[in-house]
Amino acid sequence: MADLIARQTVAGTGGADAPRMELSEAQRAFRREVRDFVQEEIAPHAARWDREQEISREVMDRLRERGFLGALLPAEVGGGGMDPMTYGLLTEELGKGCSSVRSLLTVHDMVGEAVKRWGGEDLRASVLPEIARGERLCAFALSEPEVGSNAKSVATEARPDGDGFTLHGVKRWITFGGIADLFLVIARAEKGVVAFLVNGDTPGLERVPIKGVTGTRAALLAELRLDGCRVGRDRMVGRPGFGFTHVAATALDQGRYSVAWGAVGIAQACLDASLAYTAQRRQFDVPIADHQLVRAKLTDMIVGVRAARLVCLRAGYLRAQGDPGATAETLGAKYLASTTATRVANDAVQLHGAIGLTDGCPVGRYLRDARVTEVIEGSTQIQQVLIAKYPIQEL
Repeated sequence: MADLIARQTVAGTGGADAPRMELSEAQRAFRREVRDFVQEEIAPHAARWDREQEISREVMDRLRERGFLGALLPAEVGGGGMDPMTYGLLTEELGKGCSSVRSLLTVHDMVGEAVKRWGGEDLRASVLPEIARGERLCAFALSEPEVGSNAKSVATEARPDGDGFTLHGVKRWITFGGIADLFLVIARAEKGVVAFLVNGDTPGLERVPIKGVTGTRAALLAELRLDGCRVGRDRMVGRPGFGFTHVAATALDQGRYSVAWGAVGIAQACLDASLAYTAQRRQFDVPIADHQLVRAKLTDMIVGVRAARLVCLRAGYLRAQGDPGATAETLGAKYLASTTATRVANDAVQLHGAIGLTDGCPVGRYLRDARVTEVIEGSTQIQQVLIAKYPIQEL
């Protein structure tokens, strides 16, 4: 899909001829298509899903029908063959409408990318087509009750058992763990950390729903209890000892990219709501948008959203080129976009006043969802530690 790679045109040295990055017409058309879909089938239901703490199965079907699940996987295995920048636009629009829906794509594609890169030939042939077509929903099972940021210290055990292993342990905060058909489980074995694909109906795997979380409340979080859950050696993704350094790292890198774009979507939704509200809300006989302090806050929001989007675009461009600097740029994009989303959401609630704190106003939900983006796939503090380890890459 070369026509979907954003192009950079360079001409002259200033003014109208200054260098600029722009989307291709195909990308713009795709973004309009997704935006219409979100406005018609996702955004109107997001508040209800948030209250009920569950997105509908119907919207999952619609995502599948449109090829949005598995969009990054190659067309030859049934995926969309989508380039990273176009995928970013998709994720932004979904995140703008409902962050819980965005999170479904995030975890599904984390597993798909890890299997594509590290799965053996037979394993890829057996599961990638189903993942690519969205026929089997995937979830990433890494976090544990006592293991968060220090993810390489997983306590879940993979004990040898004949020609396979039995899994023993607990995974917690598993996004869409309540309904996933396939889990990428990270565990510890005799030769190091390993990764396995585990079917959701495997005996010894129990799901316990997690309710009452602050944000992305409709993402069907669950705790997974693995008690003698048996998995064949042929379900191992990558070699023994590669479970964290290679398999989980690939999944997390993809997850950070998706979350970054989703955070831009949240920030844009906050900005749109704030611009509309401040234009119609009047105080002292004028719209509050005419007050200087309000304009200053709106300006910070506008510039922050633009900056976050541009950093995400750059990360996507480097990913599309296979540039070795893409990982560092993705870390930076996730850090900037998530912190920007939280700041912009805070400002949106402030501008809305008391109404922004009620269930009937979406900016309160945006704020709760924004805070989640600073925690998942590596917290803000972990990003700060990691980014500083990479050399600065010039534009």
